Amino acid sequence: IRMIRSGGIHACANAIKFVPDLDYIVNLEEICREEGLQPETVQSAANLDSVLENLTKNLTEGTQYFKMLVDVFTPSFTSQKNKHLKNFYMIIPPLTLNYVEQMMNGKEKINKKNKAGATFTDDGFSMGVAYILKLLDQYSAFDSLHWFQSVNHKFGREEQAVQESKSSRRGEVDVKLDQTNTLTMKRLDEYRQEFELLYYSLSSARIFFRTDLEDLPAAEDPSDPATAVSTD
Repeated sequence: IRMIRSGGIHACANAIKFVPDLDYIVNLEEICREEGLQPETVQSAANLDSVLENLTKNLTEGTQYFKMLVDVFTPSFTSQKNKHLKNFYMIIPPLTLNYVEQMMNGKEKINKKNKAGATFTDDGFSMGVAYILKLLDQYSAFDSLHWFQSVNHKFGREEQAVQESKSSRRGEVDVKLDQTNTLTMKRLDEYRQEFELLYYSLSSARIFFRTDLEDLPAAEDPSDPATAVSTD
């Protein structure tokens, strides 16, 4: 998107470089009418005014390329040919599980000697999911799953189970079990953080494609168990 926008601005700048002052562009159509010129000349001046206005607007404000991408591909995605995508939002939960696993593996490789496949961030998945949900008009359908709240609730139950396991031993010392519980708690915390990062990244990505307030993600705390459904 940034490359398309930069290219568009560059093209506009080249086309309008002969205009001496962008802050003061005279209306050639009005001048031609005042001078009593021929209708063809007046129409030509009007066309030039329209071109200059469009170039100036695109150069100063930029074009809404996200909206353009949505408008171009929405008819294709919602056509009868792609009716199988009507339940696309249902496959996002397993996709997020795979994404989180991949991100955790990539971050673990950063500190290793062989850094092939190492990564610490990737916003492409969030942007892609937000874009397709917008094309299919499935934001509300996906929000109804309360997926991220459910995941957070599940991790909370597992952490509580580990804590209860510790307290049930009543002072008994088991080094191996303590090490296992510590590693389990650390892993659960890492999973929770990755899902929260994905939640906020997806929420931010949806802002790029919003057209009104209904497109904004539901204002829910991913840690709120009240909106969670079972993930077992």
